[in-house]
Amino acid sequence: MASELEPEVQATERTLLECSAEETAAKWLQATDLTKEVYQHLAHYVPKIYCRGPNPFPQKEDMLAQHVLLGPMEWYLCGEDPALGFPKLEQANKPSHLCGRVFKVGEPTYSCRDCAVDPTCVLCMECFLGSIHKDHRYRMTTSGGGGFCDCGDTEAWKEGPFCQKHELNSAGMEVEEDPLVHLSEDVIARAYNIFAIIFQYAVEILTWEKESELPADLEMIEKSDTYYCMLFNDEVHTYEQVIYTLQKAVNCTQKEAIGFATTVDRDGRRSVRYGDFQYCDQAKSVIVRNTSRQTKPLKVQVMHSSIVAHQNFGLKLLSWLGSIIGYSDGLRRILCQVGLQEGPDGENSSLVDRLMRTDSKLWKGARSVYHQLFMSSLLMDLKYKKLFAVRFAKNYERLQSDYVTDDHDREFSVADLSVQIFTVPSLARMLITEENLMTTIIKTFMDHLKQRDAQGRFQFERYTALQAFKFRRVQSLILDLKYVLISKPTEWSDELRQKFLEGFDAFLELLKCMQGMDPITRQVGQHIEMEPEWEAAFTLQMKLTHVISMMQDWCALDEKVLIEAYKKCLAVLTQCHGGFTDGEQPVTLSICGHSVETIRYCVSQEKVSIHLPISRLLAGLHVLLSKSEVAYKFPELLPLSELSPPMLIEHPLRCLVLCAQVHAGMWRRNGFSLVNQIYYYHNVKCRREMFDKDIVMLQTGVSMMDPNHFLMIMLSRFELYQIFSSPDYGKRLSAEITHKDVVQQNNTLIEEMLYLIIMLVGERYSPGVGQVSAMDEIKREIIHQLSIKPMAHSELVKSLPEDENKETGMESVIEAVAHFRKPGLTGRGMYELKPECAKEFNLYFYHFSRAEQSKAEEAQRKLKRQHREDSALPPPVLPPFCPLFASLVNILQSDVMLYIMGTILRWAVERHGYAWSESMLQRVLHLIGMALQEEKQHLENAVEEHVLTFTFTQKISKPGEAPNNSPSILAMLETLQNAPSLEVHKDMIRWILKTFNTIKKLRESSSTSPVVETEGTIMEESTRDKDKAERKRKAEIARLRREKIMAQMSEMQRHFIDENRELFQQTLELDASASAVLDSSPMVSDTALTALGPAQTQVPEQRQFVTCILCQEEQEVTEESRAMVLAAFIQRSTVLSKNRTKFIQDPEKYDPLFMHPDLSCGTHTGSCGHVMHAHCWQRYFDSVQAKEQRRQQRLRFHTSYDVESGEFLCPLCECLSNTVIPLLLPPRSIFNRRLIFSDQPSLAQWIRTISQQIKALLVLRKEESSSNAATSKNSENRNELELPEGFKPNFHPKNPYSDSIKEMLTTFGTATYKVGLKVHPNEEDPRVPIMCWGSCAYTIQSIERILSDEDKPLFGPLPCRLDDCLRSLTRFAAAHWTVASLPVVQGHFCKLFAALVPNDSYEDLPCILDIDMFHLLVGLVLALPALQCQDFSGISLSTGDLHIFHLVTMAHIVQILFTSRPEENGMDQGNPTSEEESAVLSLYRMLQQYTGSALKATASGWHLWRSVKAGIMPFLKCSALFFHYLNGVPSPPDLQVPGTSHFEHLCNYLSLPTNLFGLFQENREIMNSLIESWCHDSEVKRYLRGERDAISYPRGANKLIDLPEDYSSLINQASNFSCPKSGGDKSRAPTLCLVCGSLLCSQSYCCQTELEGEDVGACTAHTYSCGSGAGIFLRVRECQVLFLAGKTKGCFYSPPYLDDYGETDQGLRRGNPLHLCRERFKKIQKLWQQHSVTEEIGHAQEANQTLVGIDWQHL
Repeated sequence: MASELEPEVQATERTLLECSAEETAAKWLQATDLTKEVYQHLAHYVPKIYCRGPNPFPQKEDMLAQHVLLGPMEWYLCGEDPALGFPKLEQANKPSHLCGRVFKVGEPTYSCRDCAVDPTCVLCMECFLGSIHKDHRYRMTTSGGGGFCDCGDTEAWKEGPFCQKHELNSAGMEVEEDPLVHLSEDVIARAYNIFAIIFQYAVEILTWEKESELPADLEMIEKSDTYYCMLFNDEVHTYEQVIYTLQKAVNCTQKEAIGFATTVDRDGRRSVRYGDFQYCDQAKSVIVRNTSRQTKPLKVQVMHSSIVAHQNFGLKLLSWLGSIIGYSDGLRRILCQVGLQEGPDGENSSLVDRLMRTDSKLWKGARSVYHQLFMSSLLMDLKYKKLFAVRFAKNYERLQSDYVTDDHDREFSVADLSVQIFTVPSLARMLITEENLMTTIIKTFMDHLKQRDAQGRFQFERYTALQAFKFRRVQSLILDLKYVLISKPTEWSDELRQKFLEGFDAFLELLKCMQGMDPITRQVGQHIEMEPEWEAAFTLQMKLTHVISMMQDWCALDEKVLIEAYKKCLAVLTQCHGGFTDGEQPVTLSICGHSVETIRYCVSQEKVSIHLPISRLLAGLHVLLSKSEVAYKFPELLPLSELSPPMLIEHPLRCLVLCAQVHAGMWRRNGFSLVNQIYYYHNVKCRREMFDKDIVMLQTGVSMMDPNHFLMIMLSRFELYQIFSSPDYGKRLSAEITHKDVVQQNNTLIEEMLYLIIMLVGERYSPGVGQVSAMDEIKREIIHQLSIKPMAHSELVKSLPEDENKETGMESVIEAVAHFRKPGLTGRGMYELKPECAKEFNLYFYHFSRAEQSKAEEAQRKLKRQHREDSALPPPVLPPFCPLFASLVNILQSDVMLYIMGTILRWAVERHGYAWSESMLQRVLHLIGMALQEEKQHLENAVEEHVLTFTFTQKISKPGEAPNNSPSILAMLETLQNAPSLEVHKDMIRWILKTFNTIKKLRESSSTSPVVETEGTIMEESTRDKDKAERKRKAEIARLRREKIMAQMSEMQRHFIDENRELFQQTLELDASASAVLDSSPMVSDTALTALGPAQTQVPEQRQFVTCILCQEEQEVTEESRAMVLAAFIQRSTVLSKNRTKFIQDPEKYDPLFMHPDLSCGTHTGSCGHVMHAHCWQRYFDSVQAKEQRRQQRLRFHTSYDVESGEFLCPLCECLSNTVIPLLLPPRSIFNRRLIFSDQPSLAQWIRTISQQIKALLVLRKEESSSNAATSKNSENRNELELPEGFKPNFHPKNPYSDSIKEMLTTFGTATYKVGLKVHPNEEDPRVPIMCWGSCAYTIQSIERILSDEDKPLFGPLPCRLDDCLRSLTRFAAAHWTVASLPVVQGHFCKLFAALVPNDSYEDLPCILDIDMFHLLVGLVLALPALQCQDFSGISLSTGDLHIFHLVTMAHIVQILFTSRPEENGMDQGNPTSEEESAVLSLYRMLQQYTGSALKATASGWHLWRSVKAGIMPFLKCSALFFHYLNGVPSPPDLQVPGTSHFEHLCNYLSLPTNLFGLFQENREIMNSLIESWCHDSEVKRYLRGERDAISYPRGANKLIDLPEDYSSLINQASNFSCPKSGGDKSRAPTLCLVCGSLLCSQSYCCQTELEGEDVGACTAHTYSCGSGAGIFLRVRECQVLFLAGKTKGCFYSPPYLDDYGETDQGLRRGNPLHLCRERFKKIQKLWQQHSVTEEIGHAQEANQTLVGIDWQHL
């Protein structure tokens, strides 16, 4: 089919390209009926360009559309070539002072907390960096896409509305001029014509609903049978469902289905099939059938291709319009006029209205295109923004209803534009006054919540997912209301007052439906069966909290409004109460001669509700009356006299009683829903408009009524009236021991009631109740939070209520009350309370939860004890009440209150059974303290003539009335002071008595009588001193006793050590041997230590004993014993890599013999250093495997280790391991036990000998391979072959190791081979020994690298796990040849040797520049014994080591000289001064001579010597480590201290001359020929000609990439990053690789790739190419570090970015500016350099099981 299409398509294209835009435009200019002309043109050409086949070609379509369709329009508009016309328009245009940049998804946005009018005012990064706000307190968030930058909008910012760029454009802004003056008349006319036509066309075609026919004027003559099966997006079905359905319906591959699904999700629709109607319809029915089971089916339409074509072009036109109006404000104005012009059908018929009203029918892509157009046109033109706002408000109800039923997210709905309109203060005011917007919003909201109960209150269904979804939609209306109210008016017009009050009425209607909703009744007998619905009501309350607060703020701004609102609210409240009180018969209560009438009501029996928004709103308004002093200015306007205090307090009191009863456990059977409601009632999110206002309402009531009456009503509601009105309740109780529960409940209720009284009197920190400012209120909150414990900034913010701007006001006061303590490497910055603030601590602070209260009490008492003060926590001094609430304090001295106090104290004195509790007493003491503080304040602030009415001290010193003559409260306190059981409260009682005396003195001094010291005080002082002395004496005795015991214990320890001295000696020796600290061993004299060669320092054999961690048995390490092993972890590593692009194509054929100096991928071995018996380990591992098989049958998720790859956790420390290393003695001493002659050969002789032996071996090998042919001739040839003297090639040495050790050697060798090459294990493979040597070399190199980076000495105190690991690894590698095949190891040696000493038998050896010399050295030294064991000529192994080392060192020097960079500033010091410099110069000249002067001309000898010395240091350090662990020679003390280069000490230890070039001079004759052969290699010549690169030395350290100081630049970088696969689409989870710096599109279908037969995400795939399996990433949007290892392992790690409060912000939830913390980044880098990433993941996954369940491979 495709082939038939081709020629036809090409022909069409040719004819299309022949169209001339200029001619078409000219034709249009002449036309009489322009609309018809344009429509005909479109009808003819659009279907020819768009939608020609199953797959769209956007580039080609756009090119043709521009040429044939848009070109003529541009010509017509400009009247000339648009290439000239548009620049002219642009020049004439005045650039806008508005930025208006529309945000992409994930782009950083900034809001200034100091200057923004509300949190929705944001700047783009560019404007932000050029504004004054970057030095303010700003908040950074990532945009969800769709908003725009508010730079230049003067209404959005309190100051600094312009950035530097837009400042320039704002010069002539004051005069609002008409932008059309910059355009000529005819341009205006033409623009008008063309805009009207194409906007009309676009709207018509996008809102067209028929599927197979076009509007009449676009219909084509001949109609083809080509249809699309178009799949639309919805938010109900998941990706997986769609992909699965598509594969079935249009039988495509999974990859294609993923492509379709991604496009549908992004653009909102995608054609999934192209063909005739029937073919498409069939696919449609399959899709519908497959998706209609659980939910509604996916939306699918079969559309004619021409309709799709026109729709695609319609979208193209809209975005084209958007770009055209960017050239000129005049054109923008014209487009706005066209869009908002009323159409022929009157109301709602303008184009803009039509688009908005069909919004929910359009698909995602179309919506976002026209929303963008609205933003760049209507919202950028201030005149039309107003008109648009009016249209929006008129259509508001319809748009919201559409949104509620629509299933797309808010950001794709036109209703989301409300945030752009309603947050502009001037527009919001205008819409309130002209369109009555507040009422509209509230009414629309009420219409959506239809279900009511009989009383007209809201009633919610079960809160299912669907309900929650609908409800969330409806809540967006509340958000709009918040936007309208967010900026408060400064001056009020009568209109505004009237419309606001109308809105307030509507709001009261809403609250009226909430008053008393979800009522509950106490369950008695059995537990509630079905938890009642409560979430919806609380969600509503939470959402409305800010709106209620803002309504009050608006009321507070205008006295008239406040008075009116107060009256309205009161009227509604009275109405609500009307229904309640009638049927109840009144009861009369009387105590202490006071009596009051109240209704009979029992919280524990009748219905009660927590929702009382109207009472609470009234409480808020009442406080405002007091705060704004309206109550005193216009008392005649207020209905204060009509208030009935009992009615006001009734419901809030019930609510508080409910809380008390729940706390007392009386409502246990009502289940969790009630517990949750009580929790939220007090929670910081709701308490401001719930709990706090209930307290205020009670305070209001008490301040207007007789406190005695109030207390009686309160006793009655708390159901405690009986207890206190019958005098001998306590005695009666103890007589008839009633039900323990009832007593307990009553005690708790009494405590709660006393707590409530404390709150009513003490909570006066809201402005209007007490004489305080809002600042004082926040300070007090912070003080009480910090008195629990020091807190981090984010914790503190969470514990404070936020206002509508998400501010808590904390920053302004925190400095005054707290110190900031900076964080260390982990943890966060903390605020600590300043000590001087502790005196403001109130134990009964009303926002404490029970747990917080006890923690705070403990913390404060502890502090007091530390400061050696008494531990009383007296009530703090309080600010005075406002006049309206002033009478509140009288509750403390009212008769009923004194009676309650007296009763409880009497119970405490008489101690009747358990009818009282200590908490009760503590609360009473607190109340007495409060009253005393109050009286003291009154006395201190008293004016001369003023009569003091507060006489608490007199009342408490009077004994009771005649009949039962109870003692006075004061007398009882003095009695209690000596009660032994009340030790805890003694300090408090003492404080009360002391204060009482102070007040007495104050009173007397004010009544001018002479001050007489009363006896009470003297007596009290003396008892107190006695008390103190007594306490001191006791403390002293206790201290002496403690010291004596300690002395006895240490004496006993000493005896024990003396008696068991031998035992202790042994342990000490053991410790020494275990960590192999040989330095202290006495045998080694202080002479120079040498690590290798014939002169190697001989160390006496140390016996080594170790203990198995599994069976606790101790054993000596010998070669015959059972093997002991260390748990080890082998991993591939690119930490040292200088080239990450290399990739082993076919691991089965790859030969790893020579390591390239770029170390592109090595094998690293680490160990936790724990020792086991090999057989114990084997048993343990088998059990792990068995457990894994069982687990697989049970559970499906992964463990943190992968048993199939041989992983396990170390049984002791749970460190991830995948094999074990055997422990061995130094292997060289075992191989070396053979007769050795004294005269050892020189280097040249040794090379000759070795070369002969190699030659002999090669001849023999060759023969063996051809020997099968003729055996007889063989024996004759054998004699002719000249064997070197003492060389016996048939000799096979005996393996010195026990079977168990041999098995472990093989195990570890095979593991290294398997992991290092990623192949299947095969112990026979010839590459096994190479991998073992390589791992040993690579591990030593990486440890040397770490030590150098941290400037630590080479042999400083290494952690013992590293030390043990290196020792075992080196010894293992040296012994491994004994279990490998001898000929194989010999072959490796021959080939390695041939790389330095040429041999004709080998081709394709790498040149000297391409060999890592340390790997070569390790390979040669460790393979040498395989050759040396057959040599009986008396050459020792150590001689071979020394010669190999010297030879490799010289080769390395040549390598360094070749690749050294000549110094730029040629510090030529004339003649070489030292012998080193002259030697290096002569060597360099020799190299120049051999390379035919291709080597660059030399710099000074001094520079060459310096670069050689620097370049060879890492090699020497690695060699020193290697030979130290290989031969066990202790390190010289000089190398154990940090210091300078240690170059000489290293040379001595490694038996090198300090002048390294001496090596060349000693062995001149052989070296010259070797150097010559190295120089003649073709690769070396290519390098010198500059045709290839080589690694230069020393290799630079690999570090993680440099991160920017400020996190927002990372966010910006990531927001510009688009997914590499899905054509320019923004990536959802951009992730930065910290190793190489590449950005990846993580966690998405588009970038999944196949890796070893599995689909993996971009990060996992990247770890394999960049980190060979392990990776460190930064997820930019979440600001978290991600560690990945392999496919199943990963964990999140805390990021190196901190805010100013020393906290990380994972998920960027708080949005504080983040800055790089270098120390934390170094810590991550260290983890990476030490190869601990995998181990870190292992520990994290063990600690947190949820991490195991995550599909890491999809990230």
